[in-house]
Amino acid sequence: MKTSLKLELPEARHMVAAALRKAAELGVPETVCVVDDGGYPIVLERMDGARVTGPQIAWNKAFTAAGHKRATHLFNQVPNGPALPGNEALGIQWSFEGRFAVFVGGFPIVVDDEVVGGVGLSGGNGEQDTQCGVAALQALQDLLRDHRVLVAADIKK
Repeated sequence: MKTSLKLELPEARHMVAAALRKAAELGVPETVCVVDDGGYPIVLERMDGARVTGPQIAWNKAFTAAGHKRATHLFNQVPNGPALPGNEALGIQWSFEGRFAVFVGGFPIVVDDEVVGGVGLSGGNGEQDTQCGVAALQALQDLLRDHRVLVAADIKK
């Protein structure tokens, strides 16, 4: 039997708060979703003024990142992104009733080399969503000092 880490509400709230602080600093209204390892939301928060489509998009990105254990933008990264034309996962974005997101803004949450969830962001451009996502991961690392959290944009586990 394996003992697994579990992402819980206090950690998810801490991550969302950090992402929203970064979004406020950047002046962009974001929606942030943190999901567990099964892709189900633990925390979903939309800033005042953020798009009404943001919650579903942020959840889709977090779902994809957690479930497929990679940052969502890596699916379309040239030249070998698996969802690019001619590659093995072309059309994967239609999986899971279209919930599979293959664009920037979703990051797996990796603690001690184990994917424990995902964080998804929607509202900014790709660079802004990435900055907010990395801020969320960094906040988790700061909180979990006795564990290693992968704090990076290009995560492929």
